[in-house]
Amino acid sequence: MIINKETDYALRILRALLDGKKHTAVDIAADEMIPQSFAYQILRKLSKAGFIRVSRGQDGGCELNCNLSDVSLYELTAAVNGVCHVASCTEDGYSCPWRQSNGVCLIHNQLSGIQKRLDAELKSVSLQQLMNG
Repeated sequence: MIINKETDYALRILRALLDGKKHTAVDIAADEMIPQSFAYQILRKLSKAGFIRVSRGQDGGCELNCNLSDVSLYELTAAVNGVCHVASCTEDGYSCPWRQSNGVCLIHNQLSGIQKRLDAELKSVSLQQLMNG
């Protein structure tokens, strides 16, 4: 699944930060109805990807660190879940024993086309577009 719970929660966290203010992880979790343990995990991933900035201390909190117009839904899903594939045979470097012994696989060709269209669609939607309709 491309948009799983983690991606949904990541979108909610980013939505909470749209106002440009700092928010604590506890407040974000409560306001966006995200379990705190998940919120901390996802905040780490969003910070590592450079989407948010986390500061510690008395005046600490989380805030956006990017322009959501420049971030695609593909980039978010990759940051949170890794790159998702419709089938293992569409992964880079996958070695298919069936194709090695039988040659062309029509199923693989169809799935590869689906993967390319899906990736293109996810790359065509910015998070700003997604959140603002």
